[in-house]
Amino acid sequence: MKVKDKKRPGVAPTLVSVVVVLVIWQIAALIVGQDIILVAPVQVVTTLIALIPQASFWATVGASLQRIVVGFLLAFFLGSFAAWLASVNRWLGAFMSTTMRLIRSIPVVSFIILLLIWANSTYLSLWVSFLMVVPVVFSNAEEGFANRDIKLVQMSQVFGFSAGQRWWAITVPTLMPYLIAATRVGFGLAWKAGISAEVIGMPRGSIGERLYQAKIYLSTADLFAWTAVIVALSYLCEKLALWGLRGVQTGLGRYAS
Repeated sequence: MKVKDKKRPGVAPTLVSVVVVLVIWQIAALIVGQDIILVAPVQVVTTLIALIPQASFWATVGASLQRIVVGFLLAFFLGSFAAWLASVNRWLGAFMSTTMRLIRSIPVVSFIILLLIWANSTYLSLWVSFLMVVPVVFSNAEEGFANRDIKLVQMSQVFGFSAGQRWWAITVPTLMPYLIAATRVGFGLAWKAGISAEVIGMPRGSIGERLYQAKIYLSTADLFAWTAVIVALSYLCEKLALWGLRGVQTGLGRYAS
């Protein structure tokens, strides 16, 4: 039984909510009266405006963005492939499910420390993002494979569809809603885990390093500014990925019709 998605709030309610949060934040900052504890949103915006023209800002953003996006893409494709293997063989399915449950249950900090022992910290955020996202993609894709319409597959065989035609006309369209759901959850998780890894491993020229420096120098404005950058990057990555997947979904719908 499918559960209908709740209607998403429109642009106006979202903007009003953002304004309300900013007003509450500004009032709280005025009440506290100490920038080192709680900086006002105006100061955060001022800090961002000062950071954006700097070449080092874009180099830092680009380095972290590249690693975390690559980690997510590896998790997306390998998690989907693992789910396909699990769907074609029950022994592989049992092995994959057990492995993914184990990865999901291990705290992210344990992975970070182990990877710091085993490898260089430069690509730490890539591998941590991968490990945090791959179980999410696997579980969603596995459910998608399990929910394929067997009667539709059998009918396509009767009408002489090739394996490739069955894949693109039946399997992939069935998988798409599950992959979209995995992407919506996975990108946020990738950024949270990846930046946490950078804060601990401190690879040079990363957002995590800048956050750690903000903590060392008690620069709350920089901390909030870089956090805003992370939120914006996570949001943009998610929207771009969803836009691409929905484009594929629309194209497959036209192909099937």
